[in-house]
Amino acid sequence: MGTKVRCTGRILSAQRFEAGLEAVFGVTFESEKATSPVCVAETSDRLQMNRPPDRAGESRMVRAGGQHLRVHIRRGTGVPLVLCNGIGASLEVLDPLVAHLGAHRTVIRFDAPGTGASPTSPVPYGIPYLAWVTGRMLDTLGYGRVDMLGYSWGGALAQQFAFQNPRRCRRLVLAATATGALMVPARPAVLAKMLTPRRFVDRNYLASIAATIYGGSVDFGNATVTQLVSHQLAAGSRRGYLHQLLAGAVWSSLFALPAIRQPTLIVAGTDDPIIPIINAHIMYRLMPNATLVTHPGGHVDLLTNAATLGPVIENFLRRAPSA
Repeated sequence: MGTKVRCTGRILSAQRFEAGLEAVFGVTFESEKATSPVCVAETSDRLQMNRPPDRAGESRMVRAGGQHLRVHIRRGTGVPLVLCNGIGASLEVLDPLVAHLGAHRTVIRFDAPGTGASPTSPVPYGIPYLAWVTGRMLDTLGYGRVDMLGYSWGGALAQQFAFQNPRRCRRLVLAATATGALMVPARPAVLAKMLTPRRFVDRNYLASIAATIYGGSVDFGNATVTQLVSHQLAAGSRRGYLHQLLAGAVWSSLFALPAIRQPTLIVAGTDDPIIPIINAHIMYRLMPNATLVTHPGGHVDLLTNAATLGPVIENFLRRAPSA
């Protein structure tokens, strides 16, 4: 039984530490390079067209903007897609989505500071700073123009990146996300369960709260809970989770949305307890080049229903530019 989606479109025109990480996670550590994004943008797209697809991908550690980030790249062709993940989640959580994107698409994922295999930032950070770090990461990797996809908390990062890099960000996908501090909030009972990363490591706890916080028609029985947990490499540190909470609590895109003019796809579930659907409609009204796709699911349908939503995203990214 398939899931129906509704689309509304509008066009308004440290060496030791590094060695330890390499030994444990089997990744390669790269130095930050002072690469000009303009020069990268001129060459990266041409190089991508000649690379054969790499479905398995590779992981490495990258130094960028004072942070150490674990990055996974599935090499392919065309404009790369950068995935910005939800709060506390390691990049493996997005495996189901990546599996249902175009097989030849380059996909770049990374663990935010303090999640997965990325060490915790020594001090709290803001969303604008992390967007700058993301740009430095792409410079180091040799990528110029990119598409951005932000899921949940990662939607804030994707919006900020698009705002700070209007020429570098070609298209924007926002899934199960909102405008930050200035948004229509979830119920207090839902927010209270989001204050710690316990759900990422305690399967029984996740099973007990999944329906409440994630919503949708998904049966949160053992199979679904196992699927969600199995893709989580590690919950990361509590301090890293707190840094992410603080970054989101003092950030909002509400007044910047009219300035984000990239073609944008907003994907939202009508039964999402964490991000009430009204937030998607607000974003749609404020963004000058947005398309809104709604589905009857909840907050994690991008993962549990990737077979349906992945092709929707892929089609949007492949769409020819408007005249």
